[in-house]
Amino acid sequence: MSPKIKSEDTECDTEALKPEPDQPEEKGTGLEAKMSLLNGITVIVGSIIGSGIFVSPTGVLKYTGSVNASLLVWIISGVFSMVGAYCYAELGTMIRKSGADYAYIMETFGPFAAFIRLWIECMIVRPCSQAIVALTFSVYVLKPIFPECDPPEDATRLLAACCILLLTFVNCWSVRAATRVQDWFTYAKLLALFIIIAAGAYQLCRGKVEHFTFEGTTDDVTSIALSFYSGLFAYNGWNYLNFIIEELKDPVKNLPRAIAISCTLVTVVYTFTNIAFYTTLSPTEVLGSAAVAVTFAERLFGWFALSIPLFVAASTFGAVNGVLLTSSRLFYAGAAQGQLPGMLTMVSARATPAPAVLAVALLSLLYLTVSDIYALINYVGFATWLSIGAAVVCLPVLRYTQPNLERPIKVNLFFPIIYIICTILVVAVPALASPAETGVGCLMILTAVPVYLLLLEPRTRIRGLSSLTDAATRLVQKLTLSVRPKMK
Repeated sequence: MSPKIKSEDTECDTEALKPEPDQPEEKGTGLEAKMSLLNGITVIVGSIIGSGIFVSPTGVLKYTGSVNASLLVWIISGVFSMVGAYCYAELGTMIRKSGADYAYIMETFGPFAAFIRLWIECMIVRPCSQAIVALTFSVYVLKPIFPECDPPEDATRLLAACCILLLTFVNCWSVRAATRVQDWFTYAKLLALFIIIAAGAYQLCRGKVEHFTFEGTTDDVTSIALSFYSGLFAYNGWNYLNFIIEELKDPVKNLPRAIAISCTLVTVVYTFTNIAFYTTLSPTEVLGSAAVAVTFAERLFGWFALSIPLFVAASTFGAVNGVLLTSSRLFYAGAAQGQLPGMLTMVSARATPAPAVLAVALLSLLYLTVSDIYALINYVGFATWLSIGAAVVCLPVLRYTQPNLERPIKVNLFFPIIYIICTILVVAVPALASPAETGVGCLMILTAVPVYLLLLEPRTRIRGLSSLTDAATRLVQKLTLSVRPKMK
């Protein structure tokens, strides 16, 4: 007898979908709910905190002009992210499907709008971001070996590829192994930040407060908006747990708790880390440093400063794992809706979406060969905020169009309205300041239109591709020992 795999709407039968040998059998739709509240917190914290807070927290200071104003921006950006996360808590507990923004837009605005979101996120933003973070990991691992110069580019890219391949194996092997990696590397980065915060507290006790002033604060609206853009970018990742909600135990209770704890923790840590930096470094030193945490450590820690590049490497390694873990579920969700190849819905015998994980990894490795991937991600950076804003718009729209949906959490509409207005400002001001980059980004987003028309729209799509995709699906099934649960 094959085990029965049940969801609210469907029942699936397969012999290949069995739990790991040491785990009890669980019910699910192929992906099993194995993630605890603590795992959820580390996924969010580990995805938000990458290399930026260690390396170059200069963008906010550059555009605000003063230390105190920059600290206010860090705090307000954290609160703003919490408001967005609060809205996502209602959406995530109401629409309990992996894919987050994609699932909400699909439910609210239909397949075309959802595919545009899926296309830009899957084809460019996620794999490109993962490649960049993996390259940052490589640079900081190799830095002690090349202390007087930049590491060789080929060595950096090769080590980044090894990082991606190692984490791909872990994520294909076991969800539990992937979450353990996320847990421990999140602890490592938090430990590094707490060491910096403790050093800053010691400096404050010694009266090192001369840099904390509003002197030089800008009154230019565009600069202030750009400072928030930089601050909010540092908090990017607070919505990542929604992408894997099907694998979270008791999501109605644990999703909002994980979001609230994570966003509060990151806001506090970011703010106190910046305060610590300014107890020792002047604004000029911060703006002139390529790695603020390293400069700070060299001033205070002596020989222990050598550990900071290793902590940054650990931080970025965990961030690569977080992006891979959540991105693969976006591919899985898109394939489950029929908007990506069906092979990506396959689940391995170890209850992991192995083909989707491999797809993310292969695209990331492809981007490692691009000469200027940093420019590419800048072109579509605003698309992330557009999609998050569109997802929050789903909340009031669904209140009107589907008032009878079960809502374990019901947000006051004041919060999504404020969030939508602020998101429009965050997107519009940088777009006006950099119209060329924005134009290129819009063209890249619009590439989704011909793809949708040629491959998905029933009236215009190309016929005769099914035999090719069927052959590819069978090959992937054999290579990964995966199956797609059959619907009764």
